[in-house]
Amino acid sequence: MGELVMAAKITHVPSIWLSIQPGKHFGIRRKAELALAEIGRRAHERGADTFLVADTHWLNSIGFHLNGKERHHATYVSHELPHFIHDLAYDYPGDPELAELVREEIVAGGQKARVHNYNDLGLEYATLVPMYFMNKDSSIRVLPIGCNMYSTIEENRRIGEALMRAIRRSDRKVAFLASGSLSHAFPANEIAESMLDDVSSEINRQVDISVLDMWTQGRTAEFLEMLPDYNKRCTGEGAMADTAMLFGLLGWDDYQGNGEQLCPYFGSSGTGQVVVDFPLPAEVS
Repeated sequence: MGELVMAAKITHVPSIWLSIQPGKHFGIRRKAELALAEIGRRAHERGADTFLVADTHWLNSIGFHLNGKERHHATYVSHELPHFIHDLAYDYPGDPELAELVREEIVAGGQKARVHNYNDLGLEYATLVPMYFMNKDSSIRVLPIGCNMYSTIEENRRIGEALMRAIRRSDRKVAFLASGSLSHAFPANEIAESMLDDVSSEINRQVDISVLDMWTQGRTAEFLEMLPDYNKRCTGEGAMADTAMLFGLLGWDDYQGNGEQLCPYFGSSGTGQVVVDFPLPAEVS
């Protein structure tokens, strides 16, 4: 029987990759780098053999999709911000077996899912940036699930539940990563470069900080009640699908764990970012 060994909300912003490149921005995201590395250290320590990543940069418009390739191997350049991320070579083992179990459980729950192994289906930076810090030795399998940009919070709750059922059916120790931002409102293009280290609005900043208080104080039911509005009013990244999957996996409003914030909240090109490790309830760990 498989086991969930980690559930974390993580940042993947391109400025983290910029932070490790020589030049004027070197080190600007050092605290986030260290937080991602700590998530990787914990995953290795807990014996994880697969990173299951809800990737909010692999956006789907119909259904739910898994990249079930045996091996992820390519060189990546961001089409969105090529001056931030380019020449990122990667090579990770995939997990087609777990991908198929996830597909089966999503379909069993009444939703549609597909597993793909197309040669040219690469990884997106919401997976690649965290993996650079978490999986340097490529010893842990990588299985991304895309986020449907038109999905509802309720749909993604059910996806999270399906993920947990699939994990239990497997022989894997899985670290689940909800890879996406908190608020995600980009500034107007004319001022975007001036907001590399800021959040687009004070309203978004204050709501994000309130959300972090809820997470770290175990006020999950209160957070989930506001999640649909939070997604709508604060321009959720990828429909905040990753966050809804995370809490679906953890037991939804029955979950009472206190999240551990591993880096200070920060703004990046208008968006709100953080890394939080959620302790696992006894029934899923």
